Amino acid sequence: MKPIAKIVSLVALGAVVIPCLLFFAGMTSLNTVKTLALIGTVLWFIATPMWMGRELDIASSEVEI
Repeated sequence: MKPIAKIVSLVALGAVVIPCLLFFAGMTSLNTVKTLALIGTVLWFIATPMWMGRELDIASSEVEI
């Protein structure tokens, strides 16, 4: 699952960055950039926590507050 989430995360990040560079070069429209950046952002925020989560050293049942 983690390798798939990493690939989706990388593709989503590319969907945010690449259209911005294409717009800067005058190769695409602003509406296309906005749409792709929104889709890429949503996908990135969904996929990245799946593989970037940290492992906890102790179980929550062992912690006393």
